[in-house]
Amino acid sequence: MRGLDRLPTGRGNRALLVGLGCLLVGGLLALTPLRVQLPSALYVFVEVGIVFVIYGLLVLGLDLQYGHTGLVNFGHVVFFAVGAYATAMLSAQDTFAGVGLGYPWPIGVAAGVGAAAALGFLLSATSIRLRDDFLAIVTLATAEIFHSLFVNLEGLFGGNVGILGVPRPIASLVADGDTRLVATVFVLGGITLVTLALLTRLTAAPYGRVLRAIRADELVTRSLGKPTTTYKTQAFVYGAALAGLAGGLFALYNGAVAPGFFTIQVTVTVWIGMLLGGAANHRAVLAGLAIIMGLRLVSRFALTVTPISGDVFAAVRLVVVGLVLVAVVRYRPAGIWGNPRELGVDR
Repeated sequence: MRGLDRLPTGRGNRALLVGLGCLLVGGLLALTPLRVQLPSALYVFVEVGIVFVIYGLLVLGLDLQYGHTGLVNFGHVVFFAVGAYATAMLSAQDTFAGVGLGYPWPIGVAAGVGAAAALGFLLSATSIRLRDDFLAIVTLATAEIFHSLFVNLEGLFGGNVGILGVPRPIASLVADGDTRLVATVFVLGGITLVTLALLTRLTAAPYGRVLRAIRADELVTRSLGKPTTTYKTQAFVYGAALAGLAGGLFALYNGAVAPGFFTIQVTVTVWIGMLLGGAANHRAVLAGLAIIMGLRLVSRFALTVTPISGDVFAAVRLVVVGLVLVAVVRYRPAGIWGNPRELGVDR
């Protein structure tokens, strides 16, 4: 961890400043009489933007695990879900089902991050030495086990209904719907940008170079005296904690959690976004995620003008996304903005 003492101060400054600016604007909208009126055509863009910045934390955490360290995590959604459920259980009031303890929401978010990090540590302590494909199986199985628990333990997690009555901090401060949406975008976007800045500094430091060395050749890195298992565990826990933070923020934005929000599709979405943009490049993975979210947004509009059913259209959308991914893997195997030399792939 000595590399953390020499974080490069020039990296991520722009993202940090923009992120702090977004937090300031969001705070002003939430705490002052300022009001914003959105054109009706922009509502869907703002809603998709909110989901994008929340998923942005997910893809940044996954990129730290896989892009920088080479850890294949096919169950990333489980940390997202654990963070959301822990936040909901500690902060929810007057729940229809499940547990709601009614603590202040900051305690709930902190608990969500801690629970996700603890699960990440438990998984890494037992499985981090496994080969890539076996680690992928373990993480995927863990996600399915937790999804089953969320559905079947109704007294604890509320079953398919989930946990309702989760506090919505911004909604409680802003009665106007348009202003509330804009304030939410700025606050959550600011958190994601600040996280981007911190991760950029972390991975540009000697600590980050060790992670990339582990991804390239763990045996050689270990022979140089680096405790590779410790570094891999730390990277896995950091990524899990970011997913837990995303889950906590999602619960506070949505006002409820349920198993249907935390399916394997979430993991697939962030994986595709990361691979499209280019792993080991924080801005690139966010751009790749933006492409996927953009395709989903375009498909919403296309569905209204096509004569086919919603189920058929959903299948067509998956085919289109798959073809885009195949084309990128074929012609840009490192991703659209990825560095082939750094990732060790052919151009």
